[in-house]
Amino acid sequence: MKTYCKVAVKYPGPEGILTYECPTDFEVKRGDLVEVPLGRRKAAGCVVATGLGQDSVKEELEKYKLKPVSSKENELFSLSENELKLYEWMSRYYHYNLGMTIIECMPKILKRPRAVEFVEGLGEELPHELNPEQSLSFESIYSNVSGGFERFYIHGVTGSGKTSIYLKLMKKVLESGKSVLFLLPEINLTPQFTQTFAKYLSCKVFPYHSGVGDSEKNAIWKELKENKSPVLVMGVRSSVFLPIEDLGLVIVDEEHDQSFKQSDRCPYNGRDVAIKKAQLANAPVVLGSATPTVENYHSYSSKSENYFSLKKRAAGGFPEVELIDCREEKRLNRGSFKENELWPIHSKSLLAIKDKLAKGEQVLVFVNRLGFANYLQCRSCGFKFEDPNTNTPLRYFKGKNILKSAHSDYEIPTPDVCPECGNMSLLQQGFGTEKIQEVLQKHLEGYNIERFDRDEIKNVKQLEDKLTRFHNKEIDVFVGTQMLSKGHNFEKVNLVLVLGVDSIMNFPDFRAIEKAYQLITQINGRAGRYSPDAKVLIQTLTPGNKVFDYIKDHSFSEFYEDELMIREISKFPPFAKMAAIYFNSRFRSKLADNVVSVAATLKDVIAKNHLEVDILGPSPAMIEKRLNQYTWYIALKSHDINHLHKVLSFFERSYNRSNSISYKIDVDPYQIY
Repeated sequence: MKTYCKVAVKYPGPEGILTYECPTDFEVKRGDLVEVPLGRRKAAGCVVATGLGQDSVKEELEKYKLKPVSSKENELFSLSENELKLYEWMSRYYHYNLGMTIIECMPKILKRPRAVEFVEGLGEELPHELNPEQSLSFESIYSNVSGGFERFYIHGVTGSGKTSIYLKLMKKVLESGKSVLFLLPEINLTPQFTQTFAKYLSCKVFPYHSGVGDSEKNAIWKELKENKSPVLVMGVRSSVFLPIEDLGLVIVDEEHDQSFKQSDRCPYNGRDVAIKKAQLANAPVVLGSATPTVENYHSYSSKSENYFSLKKRAAGGFPEVELIDCREEKRLNRGSFKENELWPIHSKSLLAIKDKLAKGEQVLVFVNRLGFANYLQCRSCGFKFEDPNTNTPLRYFKGKNILKSAHSDYEIPTPDVCPECGNMSLLQQGFGTEKIQEVLQKHLEGYNIERFDRDEIKNVKQLEDKLTRFHNKEIDVFVGTQMLSKGHNFEKVNLVLVLGVDSIMNFPDFRAIEKAYQLITQINGRAGRYSPDAKVLIQTLTPGNKVFDYIKDHSFSEFYEDELMIREISKFPPFAKMAAIYFNSRFRSKLADNVVSVAATLKDVIAKNHLEVDILGPSPAMIEKRLNQYTWYIALKSHDINHLHKVLSFFERSYNRSNSISYKIDVDPYQIY
């Protein structure tokens, strides 16, 4: 007698669950990865239900001739019940096709992966005792470790020793025979943590990120499925999907970091998926940051028994923060500030850098943009060089002599003359890491100044080389982007210079001030970790902005209390949940008409069903045109998450799909672009 199964298939569609006949020559069960016929081709999928009789699929049998499942992947890649439940939750919460969610999150499955070696922990004794603040956090969390799922938050200033608490918790959990998942925001922190954890933990340590090859990913998957010994899995957001069987603890470090949010495909947040994974495994989860998200500060600080504050540095001291008013330098140069050969570095900043270097110390310089100039413009006719795919200015990279888009792969050789009027004088506007490096090299002869950004560092080997050379003092000054702000310990750094912060604060986003506060605080944390004599210089045109007061005073909670008051008045997270629906098309007028119509329909549904959901928009995206596709969006806001999901579900069921217009739903967007 024939039986049938439901398969979540990787193909675009609201749900993507199709019915197939169970094969007769092999068995399929819930969680198996399979290949199924889909029209004239084969598609990957995952079995979500099996053993169904004809009565259960009567409707499908009347409409279609149901085909059997074609083949099955190696059992090693079958999903456990908890893994499948995690994907099912993601699909529901983020309103993303289940089959695509599963297959896109899995590693590329190789038939013959090459052999790889794993990192084996040495299990050395921990180097020092925890201080009283650290001990209180550790003891409180550890006493609950065996009690099942619970959420804890460690809010510790930069350098307060959060890693020491993590390490002791890991050691205890591993000794009890259970495994640990440690999430960190970016690949550039992996070498530092791998070295530390491998030294003090006596288990296999599996780093997992984009720099890990397909063979190693397959080997890690196989090891986790076959070997039941406790292990540490550490990595970026994708490591949350690894099949850790006996999970005893989940830690998410720097939980505020936007790298945890995936922007393409299923727009999940790795931090939130990790919390759900811990809940399914009935294991505790620890979040940590020096700069929590406003939402998590609000959520955890009110639960004193689960919220731990570390207000002192484990070593060194807090750096002195000094604002440098760039308006003053502009006045001294009588309006020709940009003609000054030191621009965009203030003369005070240069003197401070020279002083620290003369003492044999090292310096970090932060700037939030790559390249040499933000754009080129003709001095004669005003022509600006733009990306035809996005209509945004092209950045100038002097070393490569190219103009390159920040929003697509478009790039061109730097022209000698203006294509509009033939003028040979092209004005360079704005600055990036390359410009800063050149200016400093010109004024700091005899010192080695290098960049620490994605233009210079493209893989883990280059990253490790740069960090090793900096620690060995072969590099005197690092000029870098946000990569510099992430958790690095630099012993000889007692001066940090911050440039370009005004553009972050002036970004049109309700989280702009929060992001600026987090970024500057994290950058400040790189200075003074081993010395009380440290300074952070912030160049700005708006020294009166209140956010600088919080940063200068090293205030622990004042920023959050003020920001929460503003959020409550404006009804933004954490006092509301948000979602955005993005629509894309090559035809702008057709797209605009369609989105306006959808917004009107949703408003009508909300009113008729008495749902408490606000519709914002429709509006064109901040960068309306990308890759010849226009983007418009509708934003939704509600204090009731269930009401929000009801509106999104109605939209999915009722939207009349068009070949020329596609859409994407983003729940809990990090920013609405």
